[in-house]
Parts: sequence; C-alpha cells; structure tokens
Amino acid sequence: MSNSAVPSVLFVCVHNAGRSQMAAAFLAHLAQGRIEVRSAGSAPADTVNPAVVQAMAEAGIDISAEIPKILTPEAVRTSDVVITMGCGDTCPYYPGKRYLDWQLPDPAGQGVEAVRPIRDAIRERVSGLIEELGV
Repeated sequence: MSNSAVPSVLFVCVHNAGRSQMAAAFLAHLAQGRIEVRSAGSAPADTVNPAVVQAMAEAGIDISAEIPKILTPEAVRTSDVVITMGCGDTCPYYPGKRYLDWQLPDPAGQGVEAVRPIRDAIRERVSGLIEELGV
C-alpha cells in the first residue's frame, strides 16, 4: 500500500480516452472516496471518446469534463495497483507494485452500441477490484 491508509489505483491505456477513463470513473463512483483513483495514457488523445462519454452518461456517470492525461513515472510510483489496458511495453514497471492487465476491446472508433458491453465489463471488473481491496 501507499503511505496513506487509502489504497491508490492507476488505470492506464494508450490514449486515456476510453477504457481507463471508464474504469477510473466507475471506481471513483463505486468506492466513494475509499480508494484514490488515477488514470493516464502513454500517448493521450486530445479528448475523451464521445461514445465513451455517452455510454457512461447512460450509466449515470458524467465524464464529459475529463481530459486525457499523460502517464508519468510519478503516477506509477505513487499507486498501489496499476491496471493496464492494452498499453503494452510503454507502461513503466516499478518493483513492489501490483500489476493487473485487463484485456478489453478498444472502444476507439466505435459507436456507443459497441462501447456498452466494454463499459459493462469494466464495471464488473471494478466491482471485483473493490472487493479484492477490501474497502
């Protein structure tokens, strides 16, 4: 765990415009402050995928103001759990961190119909993560 009593989770994907944004939003929403949540991308896009914003709005979560962020070594260093989502070798590795790789389809270029099942799979995994972290 990090220095605080609150565990910290970092979600990473290439563009930080889809999967990692949905995962971070679900974790922040479901954990209600009991987990510190971050997301970043190895090559961030300019904006969050509009189909992802729409799919999350359908789930009652507004991510329209989110902005993709660049992955930094500091973000990895200060996180207890790092969850990658297709960023491959571009994700920095630090010993002592717990790493998970969630293989999920990339919503880039997809319509909301294709994003919904990805969103639902992410929500299910996030719920499981909360249980695993015991918060």
